[in-house]
Amino acid sequence: MTLFLFLLIIGYVVAFFYTLNASIKNSRRLLLVETELTKLKAQIAAGGVAALPAQDAIAAEEQPPVDAAFQADSAQEVSEEDQAIAARAAADEPVADDASETFTLPATPARPKESFESRLGARWAVWAGGLALALGGIFLVKYSIESGLLSPAVRLSMAAIFGLLLAAAGEAIRRKVVPGIASAYSNAMIPGVLTAAGALTLFGVTYAAYGIYDYIGPTTAFVILALVGFATIALSLLHGQALAGLGLLGSMVTPALISTESPNIWALFGFLTVSWLATAGAARRQRWHVVPALANAGLGLWAIGYMVFAPIIEAEPVVASLMAMIAGSIWIWPGKYPGQPRDMAIYTPRSDSYFPVVAELLGRPPASLGVTLSLAVVLPALAFSVIETAITMHPAFAMAVLIIGLAALGAGRNYAIWPAIFASLAALGCANLLAGFGINYLPVLGDATTALSTADAVAVQGPVTRILGILFLLFSWQAVRSKTSNDPSFGTLWAVIGSVVPLGLGIISFVQYGNLTRDWLHAAYGLSVGLVLLGNAYWLDRKRDDAFVMPVNTMVLGSFLAFTFVVHTLTEGLATTILIPVIGFAYVLATRQRSWAALPWVMALASLFVLGRIAWEPTIVGPQNLGTTPVFNALLPGYGIPALLAIVSAWLLRDWPGVRAKNFLQAIASLMGLLAIAILVRHAMNGGVLNDSVPTLGEQSIYTLLTIGMSGVLMTLDLKSPSPIFRYGSMLAGVIAMFNVLVAHFFALNPYFTGEGTGPWPFLNLLLIGYLLPALAYGGLAWYARGKRPVAYVTLLALSGAALGFAWATLSVRRFWQGENIADWKGFLQGETYSYSVVWLVIGVLLLVLGSRFNAKSLRLASAALVLLAVAKAFLIDMSNLEGVLRALSFIGLGAVLIGIGLFYQKILTAQPKPEEAQG
Repeated sequence: MTLFLFLLIIGYVVAFFYTLNASIKNSRRLLLVETELTKLKAQIAAGGVAALPAQDAIAAEEQPPVDAAFQADSAQEVSEEDQAIAARAAADEPVADDASETFTLPATPARPKESFESRLGARWAVWAGGLALALGGIFLVKYSIESGLLSPAVRLSMAAIFGLLLAAAGEAIRRKVVPGIASAYSNAMIPGVLTAAGALTLFGVTYAAYGIYDYIGPTTAFVILALVGFATIALSLLHGQALAGLGLLGSMVTPALISTESPNIWALFGFLTVSWLATAGAARRQRWHVVPALANAGLGLWAIGYMVFAPIIEAEPVVASLMAMIAGSIWIWPGKYPGQPRDMAIYTPRSDSYFPVVAELLGRPPASLGVTLSLAVVLPALAFSVIETAITMHPAFAMAVLIIGLAALGAGRNYAIWPAIFASLAALGCANLLAGFGINYLPVLGDATTALSTADAVAVQGPVTRILGILFLLFSWQAVRSKTSNDPSFGTLWAVIGSVVPLGLGIISFVQYGNLTRDWLHAAYGLSVGLVLLGNAYWLDRKRDDAFVMPVNTMVLGSFLAFTFVVHTLTEGLATTILIPVIGFAYVLATRQRSWAALPWVMALASLFVLGRIAWEPTIVGPQNLGTTPVFNALLPGYGIPALLAIVSAWLLRDWPGVRAKNFLQAIASLMGLLAIAILVRHAMNGGVLNDSVPTLGEQSIYTLLTIGMSGVLMTLDLKSPSPIFRYGSMLAGVIAMFNVLVAHFFALNPYFTGEGTGPWPFLNLLLIGYLLPALAYGGLAWYARGKRPVAYVTLLALSGAALGFAWATLSVRRFWQGENIADWKGFLQGETYSYSVVWLVIGVLLLVLGSRFNAKSLRLASAALVLLAVAKAFLIDMSNLEGVLRALSFIGLGAVLIGIGLFYQKILTAQPKPEEAQG
């Protein structure tokens, strides 16, 4: 068995050196290619052609970009003329000198695809060999244990020596390896694999000495494992990112492998922090991204695991460790994230030489770094917000410190978009959760714990929430002021955060801890936020920089939201409903001094807030406080003043260049005006009560008349100041009115079906307001819309008016014969039946005359419809229901009218040889 193991090891060694020899031969071939490319570069330079060699281009592609700070430093070292040449070269444009000679950069050749032979022989063999060496060492120790050949101490010593020899072999081979292999097989380097195998062996030996044989104590084992982990991370600077990941894994697992009855939490998180810092330092030097992201996740998982399983939480070391991670991200890695410069040798006949020009490229680190860091901070902050166990620190302080640190990172670095977003969401979420769970934790007082009273919790959590909002406001100001010029999107993001987060935290504090009736403290907080945002917008606008346009408008909207919050903290009911549009109107007046695009939208937003309050409480002041006096009650100012301010704002902004804001404001002003009148009518017609009862025909008729009138007003406004809102709004109002006629007037509220009384007066009764007045309104609107609106729409208006007129005449006949109640259960009289035919024919003739007089085809069509209806009634109803002279008179009258109509049409058609009927 020993001989077999020895032969197996010899086989691995032979395979290893065979692979190494093949790699060296490949690198020599690559070296010959590089030599030929160098000669070709010299020949191109001698011919006066600027070129970027293929391998230089590939190397340049592998270099990460630089950030704004590095870009500014490099720009100072390069002359303006050189920068212009570099910019043209980077844009792949021709570069010309004083003699107008043009030089071009060739396209970068694509990297050839690696062959299967290369992957099998140069990569997989190395990976498999390293794993085999590590397993070989483990199996050798296992065999010696099973055979009882050596004592445990000797076996462990030999395994440790084997691990050290592997690491030493890796270093020795690294120093002699051909340079070409490093670039071709960066993730399959033999020295790194050997070093990783040695590190694994040393990790295993140390743990076996502690956990299996008890040769060393927990402190010694912890120190040795830590040293092995740090050494592995240090060697990764020579051997690559994979070895750094192995060292990080060993460092993060080390505390879990060592158990003790009295753990030192400060020592635990101190060690984890040092491990993270070591990883960050190595990542900064080598510009790694995967390993530092894993380090972020590891430290966050340790914090969460400790908080979940610890009987008493020592919050200070957890917070200190996570804050150290945030600080390391700010100043160590990614830090300012300076990209590596890419040198392009550009030949110029003027100097007859090459000079380096920095191709400055802006970039951001991968999102994985920001996301893992954010989660590693946010999740413990959330845990602090809902903690219910004993803890040595008020959870509000711990949560606030972590979120403030993450927000500082998000505001100080352009690439830290995810930390900024996560910090904002965590601030709002944690503050809200803390209000519900924070009073349940048990503070540690000496050696004892005691439940915290609600008053004590509120005394801390409220101020912490508001201070957190103020700090976010300051972070926003700093980020927008210093970063927007170079990165407008980043400045806009922080303008949104600075407007939403402080206000959101103020609302949480007010709702959870404030006086909902009147709270001067929260009013002062909201006023301060609003003034700071408005002052920032004014100050940034003075810079006259287009990059600040979006942040300025965002802050303007944020200031209005803050002032609206102030109104809610000091007022309620009617006063709140009126003051919100008053504030919005003040922003409209500010358009005389500033051309900020957000100013009209502020009034639109204020109107939406009013509509929201109306939807929540239509009575404005509550049903019990609403008077029954028609018109002159709380509804008049509650609905009327906001509507009036919206209408005046739309008129003042009639010449505003922003079409969308102007149109939206016009639409909402029209809606609020109509709503104000309709609600007053509803209150007056319903006995001074606002409820969901079905309206009467009289009330519904008023709504129909209002809608028809609104259609006409909007049409007039469109003719004076053309607007799609007025144009389509007028037609929409007309369609709504027609729908009301079809559903309510003819069916749902028709007194023939409902049995509602029509009133004692012969003409001035319910039928007048329910049918005749809407008919006249439709007729007038159709006449007014001729030539101004589509023919189909005008025709529908005219037909609706004709239908309402027909209904009025028909129901009036029934009222004449049946009295005030015209319900269907009364049946029909013979005189009543005959009267219908006479009235329908008379109306048909009148419509025909009017249609001919005004050349309105729609009226003539309505006339034809009524005549056909009269004919059908005569043959289907009158023939069977009428008797004697009434039957005869019915058919005689019908025949005479039909002959007269025919004669009328013959004269009309004869007088117009080329009939061209006007559309109407």
